[in-house]
Amino acid sequence: MRMLHTSDWHLGRSFHRVGMLEHQAVFLDHLVEVVRSQRVDVVVVAGDVYDRALPSVDTVRLLNDAVERIVDAGAQLVLTSGNHDSADRLGFGGRVLERGGVHLRTRVEDLARPVLVADDHGEVAIYGVPYLEPALVADRLGSARTHQGVLAAAAERVRDDLGERAPGTRSVLAAHAFVVGGEISESERDISVGGVSSVPAAVFAGVDYVALGHLHGPQRISDTIRYSGSPLAYSFGEAGHHKRSWLVDVGEHGRCSVESVPAPVPRPLAVLSGELDELLNDPRLGGAERSWCHVSLTDPVRPRAAMERLRTRFPHTLVVAFEPRGERPESLTYAQRLRGRSPIEVCCGFVEHARGGDAVADGDRALLADALEGGRRAQDEADLEGRRTGAA
Repeated sequence: MRMLHTSDWHLGRSFHRVGMLEHQAVFLDHLVEVVRSQRVDVVVVAGDVYDRALPSVDTVRLLNDAVERIVDAGAQLVLTSGNHDSADRLGFGGRVLERGGVHLRTRVEDLARPVLVADDHGEVAIYGVPYLEPALVADRLGSARTHQGVLAAAAERVRDDLGERAPGTRSVLAAHAFVVGGEISESERDISVGGVSSVPAAVFAGVDYVALGHLHGPQRISDTIRYSGSPLAYSFGEAGHHKRSWLVDVGEHGRCSVESVPAPVPRPLAVLSGELDELLNDPRLGGAERSWCHVSLTDPVRPRAAMERLRTRFPHTLVVAFEPRGERPESLTYAQRLRGRSPIEVCCGFVEHARGGDAVADGDRALLADALEGGRRAQDEADLEGRRTGAA
């Protein structure tokens, strides 16, 4: 049985206020082609299909189209809900969709109801464990109100069901969880409960392959316990990631062979640091000209119109930080950070910071200048009135 393990699509997500739906569509086109060319039997998506509980109409349409094409390419589809999804909304119509090969696992009641896929060696039971919010499901599972408690109870239900099946039945468990040994990224939402956010891999003992979702970096906890990671980078901290899916062959006696399937990169990430003029003229940075860029400027004095000037060479610059060489910004006092800057530069700097590095437009700069001038005149009039009152 051949399975494609993927997760954390986060359909509808934006990257520093830039919509990613077009790039997510590129990944889904790639995934459908992999299903077709590699003769994939089952696609498993381990949670966070959507980025939010109420996705936009265009986002829902994108998923609907992808589901239809995956099934048409010859694969069944197993989708679990993650901590970003609305389990009820994602799971709507699940019983009907199963007739067409689309299996939604979003409810506690379905933890031990596997999707059964047959091959020459018998059946493979695929169990889907959605993200389990301890406060909501612990009582129903009879477990402690912790991430580990609810997952351990869910895995026990899976083992109980597996024990009642024919000897030799192979198993796959898809779960949205934070497993000990996994490396976090900046773009994941914390799921810690009571200070405990991770579970030991031993929780999943007795299962032939564990397809994990939640962490955005592809990684191997063990040979048979893996995170596929997100198909696209959703933070600059993921600039070093090599995004992928896992192609898993579940053979006789549950032996698994795993192959990496690199994901397309519609636009790479670049993290740049240096003085503005150096960055604009460095021939070694040609590759960053088509990348999303995070730029740390090390000039001793903040350059004027830094964002506009950077975008003349790096048009996809999204974030600009000012970090003078030799000084750590977090170690400077507020007065030191403002030294040498005019009132209008202070105001524009604040607006740029609040907007995530976006430059202040000429019109906005003029409004700020008018406001500063109005404030100055009001202060002068108040001072003059004070002197008159004192003289009287």
